[in-house]
Amino acid sequence: MTVDHSLILPILLPFVVGIALLSIDGDRHLAWQRRLSLLATAAAIPLAILLLVTTVDSGYRTYVLGHWPAPFGIVLVLDRLSALMVLLAAVVALPALWSAIGADTDRQGRYFHPLFQFQLMGLNGAFLTGDLFNLFVFFEILLIASYSLLLHGGGRERIRAGLHYVILNLTGSALFLIAIGVLYGLTGTLNLAELAVRVAHASAADAGLIRAGALLLLVVFGLKAALLPLHAWLPAAYANTGAPIAALFALLTKVGVYSIIRVFTLAFGSTAGPAADIAAPWLLPLGLATLLVGAIGLLASWNLRRLIAYSVIVSTGMLLTAIGLSTAASLSAALVYLIHTTLITAGMFLLADLIAEQRGHADSQPAPPVAQPALLGGLFFVGVVAMAGLPPLSGFLGKVLLLQAAQDSPALPWVWGIVLSSGLLIIVALSRMGSQLFWRTLDSAALPVHATVRRLFPAVALLAAGPLLVILGQPLIGYASATAQQLRQPAAYIEASLANRHLAPAPAHAAPVPGTTP
Repeated sequence: MTVDHSLILPILLPFVVGIALLSIDGDRHLAWQRRLSLLATAAAIPLAILLLVTTVDSGYRTYVLGHWPAPFGIVLVLDRLSALMVLLAAVVALPALWSAIGADTDRQGRYFHPLFQFQLMGLNGAFLTGDLFNLFVFFEILLIASYSLLLHGGGRERIRAGLHYVILNLTGSALFLIAIGVLYGLTGTLNLAELAVRVAHASAADAGLIRAGALLLLVVFGLKAALLPLHAWLPAAYANTGAPIAALFALLTKVGVYSIIRVFTLAFGSTAGPAADIAAPWLLPLGLATLLVGAIGLLASWNLRRLIAYSVIVSTGMLLTAIGLSTAASLSAALVYLIHTTLITAGMFLLADLIAEQRGHADSQPAPPVAQPALLGGLFFVGVVAMAGLPPLSGFLGKVLLLQAAQDSPALPWVWGIVLSSGLLIIVALSRMGSQLFWRTLDSAALPVHATVRRLFPAVALLAAGPLLVILGQPLIGYASATAQQLRQPAAYIEASLANRHLAPAPAHAAPVPGTTP
């Protein structure tokens, strides 16, 4: 039997390259580190596209490491959602790395490039794993890399923000382990597909602890996603780290959102017996509250980097509001909005760095005019229109799909009211920031700092998603709708993930997989 190993390559490639980069002296041979890191990051894009295409044709693909059968071995599962997230990570990573090299951010520490690759390994592993414990492992890999990248370059504010980030995420990791222990003790498995089967057939005596374990997982994933009231770590962390690193970090909160979608549609979805739809009563109100608080924080921001950081919290609120509506249409809207906000936010972090350089890093203080007002102002305008959800760019597309999905919901007044009112606050905040950056300047000559094509390309490439996603709106919505339908029918995922159970006898207490013969 021929085994297709391409499914493990998004994890294996950055892992091997990261180890290779550790053997190259970053002080004396930085050019070689850059070449190898760029080559590996660029290669991830066609690989991710190939994997995404295979999900359109075949639906699900699994890879069993070491040929150990589920639920005992490590299984990777590729479906439409995981393929989309792997591609999104690759598309964000290449411009972020290019920008780091162009701005010499990687010169501030000899381990920048290995850490960057290990960060990608953790991200891709979290998206592809079909096992709850290995989700924890990949969380720890990406978090350890992110701790170091966040502190890259040093500085008092960066260290302070990094300390808060580390403490809160270590607390989250401890809660994650407790949740895993509870669920394993009750079900005897952490394979997500097997867990879904056993939770659905759990006894009434175990129901309370299973619900407690599920809610602990929601707290952990909510912390990663910066869900209210677990969002306070994000603004300072994202505003004080390097712009290329902040651009890559636009994916970190999406790992939390992804985990909520994956675990709470599969293991704790509508067929989960005593824990059925346990997250549903929490996601919608907390999502709306996060959206509103994020918009207020954005309005109160005094510099561009902090404003963009609060926009990440706004995006979390929008996404979890859509997920909390618990329909195929709202889940489809969430996926469209997720693609838009990740790309635009990453592009805005890179653009903010270019603007800050030409203003002398003056933050909110009066500064000389930017040296390229038409170019940077035009890019800023594109990013602002997309972030605010105004037509004709991609933010408007995602927002309209969300509002349409709420039409049959009892929460319609709340969703429409908070989404539209927060949108108004965002427009005011972004307009004020644009005036401050480009019009309220000192009566002096511009600094002799010009953004080269090499420096501009990463920001332009990411911000181009604003119009491009609208042009590709029909296939994008079609893919998102098919993905939402796939997520709402977990039996196919379970069957694909446990298809190799015949390699070894299943435990005597294991429940049968729906649609299969035990």
